[in-house]
Amino acid sequence: MNHSQQVGDIEVAWTQSGEGPPVVFIHGLAEDRRTWSAQQDAITDFTTYAYDLRGHGDTSLGEADATAEQLSMDLVRFLETVTGPAICVGFSLGGTVVLGAAATNPELVQRAIVLGTSSVVGRFAAEFYGGRIALLDSGMSDEFRAALRDDTAGAISNPAVDVDAVTSRRLEAVGEGAGYINGARAMARVNTHPLTDVLPTIKVHVDVVGATNDAFCPRKAADLLMEGLPDATYLELDGLGHLMNVDDHEAVTNLIESLLKEQQS
Repeated sequence: MNHSQQVGDIEVAWTQSGEGPPVVFIHGLAEDRRTWSAQQDAITDFTTYAYDLRGHGDTSLGEADATAEQLSMDLVRFLETVTGPAICVGFSLGGTVVLGAAATNPELVQRAIVLGTSSVVGRFAAEFYGGRIALLDSGMSDEFRAALRDDTAGAISNPAVDVDAVTSRRLEAVGEGAGYINGARAMARVNTHPLTDVLPTIKVHVDVVGATNDAFCPRKAADLLMEGLPDATYLELDGLGHLMNVDDHEAVTNLIESLLKEQQS
């Protein structure tokens, strides 16, 4: 079921499904809450919430400041206002959001599951984000559409996936582009404001999920997380790219569901 509510300075849209303990899903850049539809369909013994990040999908942009800290605070406010304490699952940018919220509000983030997530953004990645921002600064363009298709193709390993269909859904999530620009600037800023000092303060358990063919967030990124987090487990999905939930949503669902049941036991 779809919902929308004012949370802080933004109107947040989310999809809610299932019954049981709350689990909140947070998508990545150039995505929306539909990213998690396979998980919400399959995981029915938890109440799952998948919301659109600030400026993505159907959530308003508000007074965006292009920082990961603000996006993490958006999650904190969502937990305070809508769900109460919950397990939080984040992909890529969404994983960075979850880690930030876990550091400041461990009473709300009961456990963190982060997929394809980095705590540090290198110079090359920061330049990548800067290039994509430049393509959108004057509004949606054919150049950005082509670039996003290239990015999408590079993040998928499964040859059976329809890259054009996935790109089309991602473009719908981007919309006019203001939310993408805000998220991309937030991630580029992680180059100069990494989570290195934040990780040791995270006291909840964190499951770090990587994929063997992830060129955007390689194993080194997971290793840095594991070095900094006091309580963490590393799990790896074989043969999948950065868009692991596109490559094989069943494998991602099975892994997440096993971790949720582990939390219950």
